Amino acid sequence: MLFGNESISHYTRSNITVWMSLAFQAGILNIGGFMACHRFVSHVTGFSTYFGFQVSQPGSQHPVGMLVVPLFFLFGSMLSGMLVDLRLKQHKKPKYYITFGIIFALLFIVFAGGTLGYFGTFGESLEQVRDYILLILLCFTCGIQNGTITTVSRSVVRTTHLTGITTDLGIGIIRVLNRDKFDHDVSDDARANLMRVGIISSFTLGSVVGGFTFHRLGYGGFIIPLITSGLLFSLMFYFQVLKHQQRKNQ
Repeated sequence: MLFGNESISHYTRSNITVWMSLAFQAGILNIGGFMACHRFVSHVTGFSTYFGFQVSQPGSQHPVGMLVVPLFFLFGSMLSGMLVDLRLKQHKKPKYYITFGIIFALLFIVFAGGTLGYFGTFGESLEQVRDYILLILLCFTCGIQNGTITTVSRSVVRTTHLTGITTDLGIGIIRVLNRDKFDHDVSDDARANLMRVGIISSFTLGSVVGGFTFHRLGYGGFIIPLITSGLLFSLMFYFQVLKHQQRKNQ
């Protein structure tokens, strides 16, 4: 389980619940960033495209920003690598509670800063430094989340973007449809396909829910991912820290 020392590559109910919850959360974060300042926060490919476009525009002041923001997705992945992947490789206890605690803290800053007016008017064009700070916080959050889940699922699951998982789904469907041509059981591929459909559906549902919520509440819509990340952080902290301490004291 994610709460212990192991990876979560097994299709248990608790693992699947974590995957779907994080995909739902990522859908909300992505549309929140898009509606707030017109950029998809987990789409590194998009930032590269924006960079190419901005470079071609005479006098544009945005190329540097289009390079800096996605770097924080990379930094988030690196941080998760230090706290989870490296420790798993060393057969040590991965510090899930710290990665999820950081995610919770970052989303609290986004929610509080937005509702208090520090990020300006919700939906304004990407012009001010404050807009880039918002994107940086959201990209950093997505990088930590994606790096953590990619590691502990052994690269089976990615929750913050759908291109890779849709490609895996297409390949998996062909494997299942042609199962009579293989000399091994394809039941794992079938389960993986169901999981991939679930991830895509949860991300899409998060985007739909986020669309309605941000339209009504503006920055207040970030309360939803703040709650989901807070619940996950609380679970990680309980199982990895409090419960572990209780066992040591017995």
